[in-house]
Amino acid sequence: MLTDDQVTRFIEDGFVKVEQAFSEEVAAECRAILWRDTGCDPDDPATWTKPVIWINGHAEEPFRAAANTPRLMAAFDRLVGPGRWAPRVGLGTFPIRFPSAVPPGDDGWHIDASFQGNADPGDYFNYRVNVASKGRALLMLFLFSEIGEKDAPTRIRVGSHFDVAPLLAPYAADGLTMMEISTRAVPATEHRPVALATGRPGDVYLCHPFLVHAAQPHCGTRPRFLAQPPLDPAELYDVDHGPSPVEQAIRRGLGR
Repeated sequence: MLTDDQVTRFIEDGFVKVEQAFSEEVAAECRAILWRDTGCDPDDPATWTKPVIWINGHAEEPFRAAANTPRLMAAFDRLVGPGRWAPRVGLGTFPIRFPSAVPPGDDGWHIDASFQGNADPGDYFNYRVNVASKGRALLMLFLFSEIGEKDAPTRIRVGSHFDVAPLLAPYAADGLTMMEISTRAVPATEHRPVALATGRPGDVYLCHPFLVHAAQPHCGTRPRFLAQPPLDPAELYDVDHGPSPVEQAIRRGLGR
């Protein structure tokens, strides 16, 4: 169970780190499957020819086990509310990042989209976000390898979720596309301090859906294995009256 202090920090900072949310043994099983998918040899850096390889979702048992531990489910209940989130049947996507002098090309600051709207399937940049975070209860970062400061940890603008809510509010249920809100939110959050999502295999970062974040180049020696799935909602957030820490943070951002 998350402590009261952790919940307060989630509201204030926009994220909380759940250490050892799943076991390092499960992380190693998942990592072995992902290595196979990359087509690279874990013992031969000469085969690591790309800065990043994207892998879609996996639903094998190790991934289901990682996504549905008692610690995580208790944290979901605390941040979103019991019965208000949908259990995951797997994890994904996986941006596997390798040490490289080549720019990855996908390391810009942004907010993740939440629902499709009128966009074509797969046209992710035109998927949308609204002030009630339709379609996304949380942004999550699952660590499957040791991630230090040089191992391309995700960058997080601490407290940036407060700046995003008022940018979305004028657009009501329709919201904005991922590109539209990111174009507004990135300059609006430049003053925020930056935290790095470092940790051990089995750690999970649970993030507010409006958190501004970014990838970065890998300057270390060990490939980085991470999943960044959403937690899907079982019902819509109630921005006006909802009791969850996610909803409380949205109201704080709106000055209510």
